Amino acid sequence: MFSSPRTTPLPVSLPLPATPLADPPGERFELPSRPASVAAAREVVRHRLSGWGVPRDLIDTGRLVISELVTNALLHTDSERIVCRIERRGFQVRIEVADQGPGIDPRAPRCCPADPDAEGGRGLLLLDAMATRWGVISPDQGAGCTVWAEIAP
Repeated sequence: MFSSPRTTPLPVSLPLPATPLADPPGERFELPSRPASVAAAREVVRHRLSGWGVPRDLIDTGRLVISELVTNALLHTDSERIVCRIERRGFQVRIEVADQGPGIDPRAPRCCPADPDAEGGRGLLLLDAMATRWGVISPDQGAGCTVWAEIAP
């Protein structure tokens, strides 16, 4: 019987990909239109962004942004449900909240100062301060409005 010596293959060095690995796909989630959904949205954003390795300060900003957007959808529309989407694009995070409302009137000012004694009315001012960019996608026909914000470290 012939026996050959056992050899161990040398480790092979694999080439690096020509393009960087793709960012993970975004996550879409739907919430009922009720106050408890604000906290639920914050928790989903915290969990997802942590899993993607996003820095803590950006996670905190993302939680605040989604909180404001979901709160606005609850307060200013008669939506039955709110659809949220988050995605990472390199070092940037995009957050979208879609409701069943008519959208923001393009003739109305986007950010106007709230009365100093008012308990609310500062959501869009906060959004403007926290986001690198934000905007509104209003429906051409029917109901449904999406407010989006991009945040970066």
